[in-house]
Amino acid sequence: MKKNLVKLGVAALCLVMGLETFAQQKLTLSDNSNYIINDSVMIKTKYGITLSAVVVRKKGMPQKLPAALFYFIYSNTNRSLMEAKYAADHGYVGIVADARGKRLSPDAPGPYEHETKDVNAVIDWIIEQSWSDGRVGMYGGSYSGFAQWAAAKYLHPALKTIVPYVAAIPGLGLPMENNVFLTANYQWAFYITNNKYTDDAINNDNARWRNMRFNWWKSGAAYNKIDSIDGTPNPWLQKWLSHPDYDAYWQSMVPYGSDFKQINIPVLSITGYYDDGQVSALEYLREHYKYNPSAEHYLIIGPYDHFGSQIGGVAKLRSYEVDSIALINTRETTFEWFDYIFKGGKKPGLLKDRINFEVMGANNWKHAPSLAKMEDYRIRFYLDSTANGTMLSEQKPATEVFMNQQVDLADRIKFYNDYYPDPIIKKEIERSNGLFFITKPFDKAVSVSGALEGQLKAIINKKDMDIGLVLYEVTPSGEYFQLSYYLGRASYAYDMSRRSLLKPGKLETIPFYRSRVFSKQLQKGSRLLLVLNIDKNPFAQINYGTGKDVSKETIKDAGVPLKIKWSTQSFIELGFSVDVKDLF
Repeated sequence: MKKNLVKLGVAALCLVMGLETFAQQKLTLSDNSNYIINDSVMIKTKYGITLSAVVVRKKGMPQKLPAALFYFIYSNTNRSLMEAKYAADHGYVGIVADARGKRLSPDAPGPYEHETKDVNAVIDWIIEQSWSDGRVGMYGGSYSGFAQWAAAKYLHPALKTIVPYVAAIPGLGLPMENNVFLTANYQWAFYITNNKYTDDAINNDNARWRNMRFNWWKSGAAYNKIDSIDGTPNPWLQKWLSHPDYDAYWQSMVPYGSDFKQINIPVLSITGYYDDGQVSALEYLREHYKYNPSAEHYLIIGPYDHFGSQIGGVAKLRSYEVDSIALINTRETTFEWFDYIFKGGKKPGLLKDRINFEVMGANNWKHAPSLAKMEDYRIRFYLDSTANGTMLSEQKPATEVFMNQQVDLADRIKFYNDYYPDPIIKKEIERSNGLFFITKPFDKAVSVSGALEGQLKAIINKKDMDIGLVLYEVTPSGEYFQLSYYLGRASYAYDMSRRSLLKPGKLETIPFYRSRVFSKQLQKGSRLLLVLNIDKNPFAQINYGTGKDVSKETIKDAGVPLKIKWSTQSFIELGFSVDVKDLF
């Protein structure tokens, strides 16, 4: 289990580090004689700060063109030139703008906090230029995806479309997920604020960060002391830790609530089943449709990780041989979309409905009007306890029974919640802790798609707990194919902006839905396995259940072990291609 969780500490950094150079492998520098290039543009805003940008135009093009804007924090002039030239080659003015404090900007960096103003200031500048036709489209992944949604919070009339890949939501997908702070986010603040570009040396010091995590874990110190254990103050982390709720601080950075109602431009979102930040990308989509049901918002999702989503996938992903039909070209799709919006071209052929998803194992794309309708049937499985063991039962138990779990939160030997999908296909899984619920074998091949969602019912002896769920397909040959996982804090289950502590000794209901969406064709004879556990390992805060700020709790707050009575009235819901009567 330690081996898999160490992979979490490395692989999850892909999300927070934003090392998107990989996503640029297919971009090449072209002959400069074909372009008009300005790589040192300075954009002075009306409110006193200055941003830098690269602007590239293709010679021989019409005098006025729409602009393709890529806004990012990982400043690299060569990369900016490649990105802008790619846009220019496709009939746009290519613009790559650096975030505040990066590259040539004389100001201090401020990750997340200023994009709602700064991106729109760049758009203001663009439409004042002689080569602008007054229209702007934005695209890009991770932080660049976040920046597009930040700009849309106060939608500029010149911004006509956005194409966010694996878009982050500060405070939801990172540096915490469902209100649980992750240690994998730790070094990102140094990486992007230590200098005007990126501090690759500090980012690549894997031994330092691994030692920091394990030293903190062993010490039992409060999470907000982790930078003391590292030996270097981390003021950005401390600032973020002071906002454990998804409060006004986080809400100010991206559209929130009714803000989505005003976002009436076409949107194309792209993410992957194994994208660490998928919960953020899909939160934008869900909220957009919630507040603006008629929004023209499309989703492409398939068997991609954080980087793979930005290029269109790789043939082999963490031991899984990806279906050939799943491999697309994200950049080509982006500029086909731009041509559709700006030039009256055809909509990308893959977009046959709002939700466009590849069914792993079927080598087939499917299309649906919403995430909830990715399959025709919604089937509920109860976490049942029978004489034959714990089962995922399609029948509601006639009598409520409670299943016991005990976790010593002061223990530093066992790790709990081995949830990270690397590799995706495992020969065996950790079984020394947690509860395991399995279905009967399926009588036929069947596809299952959508989010892992449902509700848990439990009685605990403390005021809070951090919950982990992992869903697998157990194949007839006995392999474990990981489909989805969920990580979240029980006290925020109803409202991520307001903590509501559990009452010890009382039966509590804990709904969940911000898990990883997936789609997979299950083999005949396969079964579904759900692992239910408490999150306790070196890769996230440890919630000791006192009700105090979790970042300030220490091992001294552990007290008696956490005792949980899980009710058999707990359930999960999944989308299937056939009705329940045809499954078994």
